Amino acid sequence: MLNRVTLVGRLTRDPELRRTQSGVAVTNFTLAVDNRFSRAQERTTSFFNVVCWNQTAENVAKFMKKGSLVGVDGRLEQRTFDRRDGSKGQVIEVIADQVVFLEPKNVGEESAGYEPDEQGYQEETPTEDDLPF
Repeated sequence: MLNRVTLVGRLTRDPELRRTQSGVAVTNFTLAVDNRFSRAQERTTSFFNVVCWNQTAENVAKFMKKGSLVGVDGRLEQRTFDRRDGSKGQVIEVIADQVVFLEPKNVGEESAGYEPDEQGYQEETPTEDDLPF
């Protein structure tokens, strides 16, 4: 069996760093990934919840922010949770083994002309020739 996912996209919000009761770092963020054009030639976007652990979590929280372009390599994991109303919910998340920063530190800042749209990410996406893997 194989459970691998590789995504390239932009963070839709600043990463959230937390620590478990035993002190292990965990960071969550949402990644916006542009899809290829559909038959109607309309651009669509998928949003993925990503979870990072340990040193990867600390690095993402320290160096990444809303709008940062990253590559994520990891696996999909489905988990259940209890909602406030007592019902059960399910979520599928990407558990990141590796997060690759695809821009220099100052790219994506206001001084570089970055203008996020209403969803908080830039429309421009890398082509297959631009991917680092």
